[in-house]
Amino acid sequence: MNSAISQNFIAARKLFPLTAKKAGTVYLNSASTGPLCKPVKQALDRYFHLCQYLNKDDDSLAFDDLEKIRRLGARIIGARIDEVGFGWNTGYGLNLAAQGLPLKKGDEILLSDIEFPSNVYPWLALKEKGLKIKFIKSVNRFFDIDNFEKAITKKSRVLSLSMVQFFNGFKNDLKAIGEICRKNRLYFVVDGIQGCGVELIDVKKCNIDIFSSGAQKWLLGQLGSGIFYIRKELQDKLRRPLSSWLAVDWKLDFTNLFYYDRPYFDSARRFEFGTYPYAQVHALAASLDLITSLGVGNIRRHNYKLLDILISFLKSNRTFEIKSSLKRIHRSSILAFSCNNAKLLYEQLRRNGIYCSFREGSIRVAVHLFNDQSDIRYLIESLEKFSD
Repeated sequence: MNSAISQNFIAARKLFPLTAKKAGTVYLNSASTGPLCKPVKQALDRYFHLCQYLNKDDDSLAFDDLEKIRRLGARIIGARIDEVGFGWNTGYGLNLAAQGLPLKKGDEILLSDIEFPSNVYPWLALKEKGLKIKFIKSVNRFFDIDNFEKAITKKSRVLSLSMVQFFNGFKNDLKAIGEICRKNRLYFVVDGIQGCGVELIDVKKCNIDIFSSGAQKWLLGQLGSGIFYIRKELQDKLRRPLSSWLAVDWKLDFTNLFYYDRPYFDSARRFEFGTYPYAQVHALAASLDLITSLGVGNIRRHNYKLLDILISFLKSNRTFEIKSSLKRIHRSSILAFSCNNAKLLYEQLRRNGIYCSFREGSIRVAVHLFNDQSDIRYLIESLEKFSD
């Protein structure tokens, strides 16, 4: 990473009050919730200032930022702007897929047996309609492509899979998996929340039909916001399980509303659900500005470089066992490791002001653009004391 880019990350770190020494915190938990940065707080403050005086410019300002979200979201995932919409959370897009895809009784939905629940329950609900849910057996707690191919039958219609597994950071080979889906005529649905904003992805090259990500983690937005993608060619085939008055184009003229024959947007906007949460909209537009200004590829390199330091230490210390895959294609900004009394270690780290997560028996460390080597060194110092 060249010096100019490195300086950009040094400057970006200063945008996060949580990183100040007086905060007494080392935050390594973006896989849970991303911290509030100054640009996002400023966007929220501006909006709430307008609310105090009931400034009616808030509609046009919010719709401008909604368009920015679609544009920047499309850039991040390699989509067209008319394929991206504003969603409330990851589950919103996954439910659009589950309730909207043209499925029928007897069809099979394929899921990994190590999925986060938000990518399971929307599909389980389809059992009431006579659809079958089949779980693909993982190997060493990693998604296994061979088992996936073996699970496909003539009745298989959908694979819904996480881009990155939440507990160990295993990044799935979406391009290879998408090619298998294409050859077998499966709809490919992706839960992107643990990679969107920190991992490079091209939804076109991966043959993804529907992609959904909440914004509160790596995208550094607020709870109650996110993006979803629906492949353009699929939009006319997808049922609208929910229908909103803002799924049609009023051209921001809300003075003549007795026109019920307006056509739906010819884009992913027809699947959005209004009225919009303007505060979250402004926050997400600001956070996407930050992400795209640094560049997802640069963020990924920055994060991997930090995790390389931690990996080197963990390999040299027999107390700890790395649970994440270290193969380049499967790495992410999440690293999981364990030891005897891992829960005790987790509690000790919290007492030392180090915030990470305890997931499935392991310590989960998640680094982001605002972290630096001092954060990792402090973590290692605490781990050394525990292993003595």
